[in-house]
Amino acid sequence: MSHPTGEARAIADVTGGTILATGEIMASPERVFAALSEADKISRWWGHPSVYTTDKWTTDFRVGGQWRADGRGADGVLFHVTGEFLEIDPPHRIVQTWQPSWAGGPATTLTYELSPISGGTRVMVRHDGFKGRPEACNDHSNGWIM
Repeated sequence: MSHPTGEARAIADVTGGTILATGEIMASPERVFAALSEADKISRWWGHPSVYTTDKWTTDFRVGGQWRADGRGADGVLFHVTGEFLEIDPPHRIVQTWQPSWAGGPATTLTYELSPISGGTRVMVRHDGFKGRPEACNDHSNGWIM
């Protein structure tokens, strides 16, 4: 996929426990949806070399299916993130749970909304479930704009 057409932005409501992030990508909603749902594509973009890399992504891409990402932080520490797909509406929407190995507490819910725009796709990310965990909310918010 091409580089974003606009700078990614994120805002965290640390009291309510919700993150909203948005960005624009110079690719069709179908291509962006594939990048969010196909294991061989996800591991190519999910990460930031100065912070972490994703080495392996496994998925059973269907409602009720499980997913897992395995990676390594810039400090060499291994991590994983797991979850379940709750809703899939190609090429518009994916809703899944999110449970990282580095954070305690209940799983959060991650929603991707894809909207066509001139020359590409607007991606809106909503990450809910951080109520009572303001530091985790803020940390994840920073991660969504990398």
